[in-house]
Amino acid sequence: MNVYDLPIRPRRNRRTESIRSIVREHSVSSTDLIQPMFVCEGNQKSEAIVSMPGIFRLSTDLIVKECVALFELGVPGVALFPAISDSKKDKKATESLNDDGLLQTTVRAIKAAVPGITVITDVAMDPYSSDGHDGFVNEQGEIVNDVTLDILANMAVSQARAGADMVAPSDMMDGRVGVIREALDDHGFTNVGILSYSAKYASSYYGPFRDALSSAPKSGDKKTYQMDPANVREAIYEVELDIAEGADMVMVKPGLPYLDVLRAVSEISNVPVAVYNVSGEYAMLRAAAEKGWLDYQKAVLEALLSFKRAGADMILTYHAKEAAEWLKSK
Repeated sequence: MNVYDLPIRPRRNRRTESIRSIVREHSVSSTDLIQPMFVCEGNQKSEAIVSMPGIFRLSTDLIVKECVALFELGVPGVALFPAISDSKKDKKATESLNDDGLLQTTVRAIKAAVPGITVITDVAMDPYSSDGHDGFVNEQGEIVNDVTLDILANMAVSQARAGADMVAPSDMMDGRVGVIREALDDHGFTNVGILSYSAKYASSYYGPFRDALSSAPKSGDKKTYQMDPANVREAIYEVELDIAEGADMVMVKPGLPYLDVLRAVSEISNVPVAVYNVSGEYAMLRAAAEKGWLDYQKAVLEALLSFKRAGADMILTYHAKEAAEWLKSK
């Protein structure tokens, strides 16, 4: 057997698990994860979401129990999305301003039971809108930017009043971060943060989420306000605008098909960067695992690691609880 003169052998750094752990550049921990949760009306209510196996719409009492379990696993935060009945929806998303509404009641219950957990609330009209859009729709079918801003600002204040630690505008209206920041400050909520969905694309990966909330648009699409999947420079522009308007954190959504965008954003942002591992990404791994086509746990952890490698400081993911359990058992 010939012995080659190879002074440089990268495999030496892969020879054992302990060596691999020493030179490992990135890792995922439970503190990187935020669990999105769907809250529904009722008590002791758990509704399976067919397109998201393992994920449920939960009533407030069950959401609270889940938050207790998540916090014990080391998951520091949850992002809440309300599933309300159609009878409470209208063109101006009036129910979103109800201080005793489903979302606000749930926020108060969580903070009473788990004061240390970070509660992030969604600021957008679509869960409350009879039109299913993130903004106000006029008689001509146009999503009107500036009318929407007032609704979003009042929505954010109501959520802050309920005890939200951070509001997360996901609507992609122009100028909404600045308007929300001003409204929060004017009402004394200077410590409530803004996690802005800065680079949110008009993606086909949101289908299961819309199933969960019954929030698909009744007509048209969201391409006049969500971003074109073809663009990266535009994402940088949106992020810079949101930071200038007062965003405390920025987000790229979706995740796996947009790792290049996540990398580009992380390289220019001077605030923490989040990524949303969205419902369609979750559903794909679940479906493939159910077919026996991949090792679910290994694939999930690899996907989460890819977000950290691309520059994410935090990951909103429906895998958060199970990933935290796996990481704890290592």
